[in-house]
Amino acid sequence: MASPDQDLAPVLDKDGVRLTVDDALATVTLANPAKRNAQSPALWRALTEAGRLLPGSVRVVVLRGEGKSFSAGLDRQMFTPEGIPGEPTFIDLARRDDAGLDATIAEYQEAFTWWRRNDLVSIAAVQGHAVGAGFQLALACDLRVVADDVQFAMRETSLGLVPDLTGTHPLVGLVGYARALEMCVTGRFVGAEEAVGSGLANLAVPAGELDAAVRDLAAAMLAAPRDAVVETKALLRGAQGRDYESQRAAERAAQARRLRDLAGLGE
Repeated sequence: MASPDQDLAPVLDKDGVRLTVDDALATVTLANPAKRNAQSPALWRALTEAGRLLPGSVRVVVLRGEGKSFSAGLDRQMFTPEGIPGEPTFIDLARRDDAGLDATIAEYQEAFTWWRRNDLVSIAAVQGHAVGAGFQLALACDLRVVADDVQFAMRETSLGLVPDLTGTHPLVGLVGYARALEMCVTGRFVGAEEAVGSGLANLAVPAGELDAAVRDLAAAMLAAPRDAVVETKALLRGAQGRDYESQRAAERAAQARRLRDLAGLGE
């Protein structure tokens, strides 16, 4: 099936990441299907760069993976004693002091953080396996549309590690603490029906309809006035961290800004 961004010149195309921009819509494609879009530090650096290269015109970002799997997780070469050439091995990381190790993981996490920016709506189109780092990358987005063959799994705990690529916060927010704990500790697969039922996914469609469904959702997001979307996203993202009265106050302040702007009285 043809890629939805095939006719656009890439803004970025390196290390298994391709970024294209079509006015207000950007598409970030994991473009190494031969390795099931396995992830590495180089891919994370490219994802971080993609976020920095987005033009101000972009309002919606679609994240997709080429091939049968969205992303099968970490490149298994990272688990070998030799690691990936030019990258620190797990043993190298473990030998760093606290500040050095913290800084390295924080750099890796940058690839997963910019999708939540209030000025963007990010949509992950997920098919096949989304395992470990792949699951966390899908969780980094605001919305998830999945194919009926999707298989989410959080495998880090099974390997003696923890999910550290920003996935724990959105996972608990979407499915609740008890279900999140069970998913992480067992490492089991979560299919399309459960993903929608538990709140992990907004919509499940047949695999052949995934790109079209995501295009339709992106178009619906783009149809709403940009400033209202930005304010609404900020309100909803902040709701979990505020008590009821604080959220009421945040709603009032946001609406005051919108009313003044619409009346031409904004700053």
